[in-house]
Amino acid sequence: MTSPHSSVQDPGHAVGPSVKTQRILALILLLCQAGITVSGSIVRVTGSGLGCVTWPNCHPGSLVPLEGAAPLVHQVIEFGNRLLTFVVGAAAVATIVAMHKAKRRTELKVYAWLGLAGIVVQALIGALSVFLKLSWWSVAIHFLPSMVLVWIAAMLYSRTAEPDDGIPTRVFPAAIRTLAVIAAVALSIVLLTGTFVTGSGTHSGDAGVGMEGRLGVDTYGMAVIHAICMYVYLALTLIMVFLLHRSGAPKAAKNAGWVLIMCIVVQWAIGVAQFYLHIPRWTVPFHVGMSSVVTAFTALLWAHGRRRVDARDVHSLDGEPTTKR
Repeated sequence: MTSPHSSVQDPGHAVGPSVKTQRILALILLLCQAGITVSGSIVRVTGSGLGCVTWPNCHPGSLVPLEGAAPLVHQVIEFGNRLLTFVVGAAAVATIVAMHKAKRRTELKVYAWLGLAGIVVQALIGALSVFLKLSWWSVAIHFLPSMVLVWIAAMLYSRTAEPDDGIPTRVFPAAIRTLAVIAAVALSIVLLTGTFVTGSGTHSGDAGVGMEGRLGVDTYGMAVIHAICMYVYLALTLIMVFLLHRSGAPKAAKNAGWVLIMCIVVQWAIGVAQFYLHIPRWTVPFHVGMSSVVTAFTALLWAHGRRRVDARDVHSLDGEPTTKR
């Protein structure tokens, strides 16, 4: 049995990996989910997307790169990106095992399994993009699920610290929770319009494709729309953090909000630099990487809105404790 102020498990009767170990594994999974999006962007900006021309083999009849089949550097970069899938998969499996061995609540097990299922789906989408010769929309739907997986991994990392027998308690007032939902939708639109910008731009992912198969819209105009969506998202986040201070929210929630704002500002600065420098290749991995960072911290701020806490510590901001899920 856990004591009223235990963290998650009674240290004297702990089952399986400790909470610290579980959180480390969840953090590793989060970093892997974010990291593979960066490696994917490196594939794109180096034109290595078709360094391997088929799937699951790199070339017909060969699982690994072949000398002379394509520029070696392109083969190595694309094949290396494929190998990272196994690293991410191993992190997901380790997290699943940890959650089950520790006999954690169903919510955490679901997050862990969703992470693994998403990796399998992403591998299949990656195969589709190769067979479609990196059509812009296939590359876009390869990126967007990655952001969902980053969100799930961030939620798992955050929720793992909460006691399984704790009472789900609303920390944010209902109005702030509603605003958080709107902000999350705004972030989704930012990410979606970002894929339209890259889909209409010059970095197709294959050095030999050029503008063939690219999205037929004005890249400049789409970049402006993307920027406007980012400003809306930033404004919503600023309002939410202001309301958190007005409502007397916990310090951890307010700090998470400020960190998120700083991440959005950094991402904005990278985007502006890309716009005026005409999207130099080296900026793309930074922009993609920060997309994962912003998504992760948005998820962490969202997670602060409802926490599982020990019974004697249950106090929502409006004085009404929530019911157990």
